[in-house]
Amino acid sequence: MTPVEKYNQNQSKSIQPKLELLRETIRDVAPEVEEVISYNMPAFKQNKVLVYYAVNKNHIGFYPTPSPILHFQKELKPYKTSKAAIQFPLDKPLPIDLIQKIVKFRIKEDQNL
Repeated sequence: MTPVEKYNQNQSKSIQPKLELLRETIRDVAPEVEEVISYNMPAFKQNKVLVYYAVNKNHIGFYPTPSPILHFQKELKPYKTSKAAIQFPLDKPLPIDLIQKIVKFRIKEDQNL
């Protein structure tokens, strides 16, 4: 079992399917990434970490670094954001298409380092 799988399994049963969907979505777009735990959160690493996520009381925090939040600010309007974080409410479906776009954006950004 990977550390990310272990993290997901340690969350409440009701949230586990959503976490697995998020993980699969990231891996579908970036199959070569390494899954790690960084800052006690699941992280997906290419050269550097592309994205992190973490379970919070009422949302899943998705942490793609600041640049995608600026780049996709129109599409992110329905979500609470900060400089480097997006909050996906637990009671709403994950925006799979948007997550895929953000991960693709981060892959390109990471390759240009």
